[in-house]
Amino acid sequence: MHNRPTTLLLNIGHALDHMFLLIFATAVTSIATDFGIERWEDLMPYSVAAFFFFGIGSIPAGRLGDLWGRRQMMVIFFIGVGLASVLVSFTNTPFQLALGLAFLGCATSIYHPVGIPMLVQGSERPGWTIGVNGLAGNLGLAIAAVVTGLLVKYFGWRMAFVIPGILSVLCGVLFAIFSPSESTAPAKKKSTSGSHEGMSVPKLLLIMTIASSSGSMLFNFSTNSNYELLTSKFSEISQDPAMIGFFLAVVYVLASFTQLLIGHLLDRVALKTLFRSVIIVQFFALILANMTNGWMFYAAQLLFMAAIFGAIPFSDAMIVRFVDDTMRSRVSGMRLAVSLGVSSLAVWMIGPIVKAAGFSTLIGVMVATSCITFIVVSQLPSTPIKDS
Repeated sequence: MHNRPTTLLLNIGHALDHMFLLIFATAVTSIATDFGIERWEDLMPYSVAAFFFFGIGSIPAGRLGDLWGRRQMMVIFFIGVGLASVLVSFTNTPFQLALGLAFLGCATSIYHPVGIPMLVQGSERPGWTIGVNGLAGNLGLAIAAVVTGLLVKYFGWRMAFVIPGILSVLCGVLFAIFSPSESTAPAKKKSTSGSHEGMSVPKLLLIMTIASSSGSMLFNFSTNSNYELLTSKFSEISQDPAMIGFFLAVVYVLASFTQLLIGHLLDRVALKTLFRSVIIVQFFALILANMTNGWMFYAAQLLFMAAIFGAIPFSDAMIVRFVDDTMRSRVSGMRLAVSLGVSSLAVWMIGPIVKAAGFSTLIGVMVATSCITFIVVSQLPSTPIKDS
């Protein structure tokens, strides 16, 4: 168990991690205008490097977390993300922007394979711990939506990167002060026997990776298009970026609390049953969203985001359930590298899909992705999550 400041900063780190990856998607229209680009869709592909490195960077980050130390890596995370965000604010061309976002992706890649395994070390209720952490991460999305909208409206898109960047560096300093030094790196500790419930490790890792990849695709499709999607579906607020940001923030805040419910149930309910139930809600909510506009669409958006957020804790829960702590960062890093690397294609696809066929086709792709997740998750063993 960690002291309270360390636990708080680890959860704040998750919020910051997701917030920084969404600032661009929220401010993309203003950035495109500043760069002299006619359509925001044409600028979206330049952010794909951020999400690619967010995934592939998980491998070295996870390895260093296990072999060198998770505390040191988290200090690098906070300060690195902050400096990279400030760097993005100084860009003036799409190519410079892509480079800056790539550096930001490298820095943000540290959190998931390092911060979450560090947080659940010695946790008596790992499901609940993961749920609270997931809530914190998704509140970061809400913060990005409302804060970026306000900063863009009153101070310009560059300050939307600068101010959070400075905040992250300050968090890094506080983490270095309050987090106790590790006596030894996780990989050098004595391992404990794990249980795979009769399933081979390769098969388990394959299921985890595919399910995580499809889930990450849905996450990227939704969070990186929700701002423009809400603008197109809700004409009453479409002309005010701050109002759109506020409405989207409400969606993210309310949907994020699904993580607490899932975290509570993960310690008590069969994982496969719970996971499949969440995916079924995704499927029908996305179909409803494709058929509606205005307030009805807004309600459907809240429902499908609640289900998409609700699916997030399952990958980390499987890591805690089946993988020993001495190698959780490395296993998590390998899984994330594949799943997030593949899902980075979703960010690249948003602009071309919407430009060529509209948001209806984009939502259709999301429905198909949800079906793939359901099929893969059905291969999991019907066992409850146990203590780590």
